[in-house]
Amino acid sequence: MKVAANIKYLRISAQKLRLGADMVRGKRALDAREILLSMPQKSAQMIASGIKSAIANAENNYSLSSANLKISEIRVDQGPKLKRGRPRAKGAYGKIEHQMAHLRIILDSDDESKQATQGTDKPVSKAPKSTLKPKVTTKITKKKRGRK
Repeated sequence: MKVAANIKYLRISAQKLRLGADMVRGKRALDAREILLSMPQKSAQMIASGIKSAIANAENNYSLSSANLKISEIRVDQGPKLKRGRPRAKGAYGKIEHQMAHLRIILDSDDESKQATQGTDKPVSKAPKSTLKPKVTTKITKKKRGRK
């Protein structure tokens, strides 16, 4: 069963948040949280709180065990920008944009995938791949020089 947690309007750029998200993509939820809590970055603390929220959603709303949860998807989107400014020399205006990001974490329980594979007794055979290669044609033309 898939369980999601959304955290919106985080005061950090999406690029910085993606660096932390790439560290834990595909890992078990509890292991990912331990990895993030040991990191000094601001983004790691934000993602760890998101994983904590997703685990709490799974335990309270769906009665799933936190030991069986795995991060199936973690997505970072760009949010709105706070537009500020400050005066500069010769009457100019210096634009300052404070970026925000949205974080979506989807956890999947491992025990369901194990039950689905245990139900089949016979191994499923894959169809053989075609040995034909696609035909590639390229036309080589020489560039004419001079007048036409």
